[in-house]
Amino acid sequence: MVELNGNTLTLEEVRRVCYEREIVTINPESMKKVEQSRAAVEKIVAENRTVYGINTGFGKFSDVVISEHDVDDLQLNLIRSHACGIGDPFPEVVSRAMVLLRLNALLKGFSGIRPVIAERLADLLNTHIHPVVPQQGSLGASGDLAPLSHLALVLLGEGEVYHHGERMPADRALQMEGLEPVVLHAKEGLALINGTQAMTSMGVVNWIEANDLAHQSEWIASLTMEGLEGIIDAFHPAVHEARGYPQQMQVAERMRVLLSGSQLITRQGEKRVQDAYSLRCIPQVHGASWQALDYVKEKLEIEINAATDNPLIFDGGETVISGGNFHGQPIAISMDFLKIAAAEFASISERRIERLVNPQLNDLPPFLSAQPGLQSGAMIMQYAAASLVSENKTLAHPASVDSIPSSANQEDHVSMGTIAARHAHNIIQNVRRVLAIECICALQAVQYRGVEKMAPETRKFYEEARKVVPSITADRVFSKDIEKLAEWLKKNEGLWTAVVGEDQFFPTAAENIEAI
Repeated sequence: MVELNGNTLTLEEVRRVCYEREIVTINPESMKKVEQSRAAVEKIVAENRTVYGINTGFGKFSDVVISEHDVDDLQLNLIRSHACGIGDPFPEVVSRAMVLLRLNALLKGFSGIRPVIAERLADLLNTHIHPVVPQQGSLGASGDLAPLSHLALVLLGEGEVYHHGERMPADRALQMEGLEPVVLHAKEGLALINGTQAMTSMGVVNWIEANDLAHQSEWIASLTMEGLEGIIDAFHPAVHEARGYPQQMQVAERMRVLLSGSQLITRQGEKRVQDAYSLRCIPQVHGASWQALDYVKEKLEIEINAATDNPLIFDGGETVISGGNFHGQPIAISMDFLKIAAAEFASISERRIERLVNPQLNDLPPFLSAQPGLQSGAMIMQYAAASLVSENKTLAHPASVDSIPSSANQEDHVSMGTIAARHAHNIIQNVRRVLAIECICALQAVQYRGVEKMAPETRKFYEEARKVVPSITADRVFSKDIEKLAEWLKKNEGLWTAVVGEDQFFPTAAENIEAI
């Protein structure tokens, strides 16, 4: 069970709620803040004070004053008019995250909603009612207006939802769970849609998947090291300590532990003096991507506990400020950074694939074929990987450097953060397939070398992966293998992560230096 208070939600808790569908509860003290904030809104309406979003129009219409008896219609009209999302819906896990993060933001007590709105959002999570939210249509400021409007529709009994695996009208799902639709009152529609929860939810899911893929890339790269009889000396701790990046040192350490006990790994000068960059520089390249992942994590941990509404209500309603916390630039830049970081895992992986299949670069059967010439083996798998890597290069173009003015130039700079998050998700799916291709090739290479010579850790991975993709004994439709292994990697995210153990290659500092 995860208790929400608007301030302390963690990425691990988001994972538990969104992937494991853990129940949520609302902190009583946070609900008191919600009640106090609501009382402030009702006082503003009763006193007929003119405050943006409560009794005025929106965007360019902010100078239009709305009469007291029309303020509820104003909120309903806002949601219906802004629900103009386009394209395929977000994955259901992202939709669930949007509900969670919007609820958490409202519990900070700056938005002026009634408690029933927060309670109903919690009900959606706990009864597994997830809004169908089209992916396209958000500029990323004033927040994710179009996507969040589709979320808000569900509270009204409108729009569509996923419920226990079935897509259905929202009113039907609410009825099935004994929940009544709500009627929005002053400020509540705006409070529901003025935020960054679409891009942030997609961002959180991206980070979770990319973080797990980064770990999996090390296991797969370790297989490739064995398949190509790579030189372990490049992972010597002294080398990485000399540069000083913690993430680089950690990758090198994990690779050494994964490869401990391997009889397939070679030493410097034993078979060759040095390896190509795609093997020798794994800690440097992967480590740099890990640095980006750490940066993105830091920003997401702030944003999932942020007040992104406008206006915000302070001092019991005495201070109501129109600001710009809905602007998605921090997440837009983070997602663009994540795109580059994730794309590099695939870029260097594809180069390792080339070294596994190219007979001019190794002593393995050409293209790992069972009958070279008659059978093409893994030849076109490398083509497919190259295609995905090239596609990632176009997707990695930063969305955050673009802006188009909206609302008659009132909103004249926007973040495009949701586009950045969506493209990051696309890149991550491509990365997983490239890693799957490397894994298939590496499995075949170590089989040629001798599975019995593998390190104990990589042997475990080999045996599990072989249950998914059998040995290449003849040409077959490898597309099926790639998809099966990519799906296996996705299902096992969080399983193949960091390992602990003894470093059998360089056991002591003195021996380390001597070994160099």
